[in-house]
This record gives sequence, structure tokens and C-alpha cells, in this order.
Amino acid sequence: ATRKISRSRYEHARQKAREIAKTDAYVTSGYARKKVEMLFAHLKRILGLDRLRLRGPNGAKDEFHIAATVQNLRKLAKLRPSVA
Repeated sequence: ATRKISRSRYEHARQKAREIAKTDAYVTSGYARKKVEMLFAHLKRILGLDRLRLRGPNGAKDEFHIAATVQNLRKLAKLRPSVA
């Protein structure tokens, strides 16, 4: 009895994705994606932005801007040499 292994009909798309994943641009974009994801994870986990408390689109935008400002201030504080 012979075994039959069928190829997925999406194999062409998978192969294209594998080729794209080998490019330098894809690797570089992966670092950028990781950086952004880490920032959002920090916003959600540490700063408690997992649930918005202000109502409406403007409230959500304002709350996000405040959290982003806090994040940027933390970054600036790390760059500044400590004063003893």
C-alpha cells in the first residue's frame, strides 16, 4: 500500500512567507516590532492601562497620551546622569 502525502493548497503562500522572513528588512522590522510590543506590555502591566477609565474616544486618547508621556519621562530620567 502506498502512502499519499498531500500538499496544502496554501503551500505557495507559506513559501513566499519563508522567503520574506529571510530578508534583512524583515529581521530589522522584527526588532522594531519587539520594541513596540514591549512598550505596550509595560503600559498595560506596569502603568495599568489594560482598561481605560475615561469615557469616549477623546477620553481614551487623553488617557493614552498621559501614559505615553509618563513612559517618555521615565526614558528621559534614565538618560540623565544621576545627581549625587
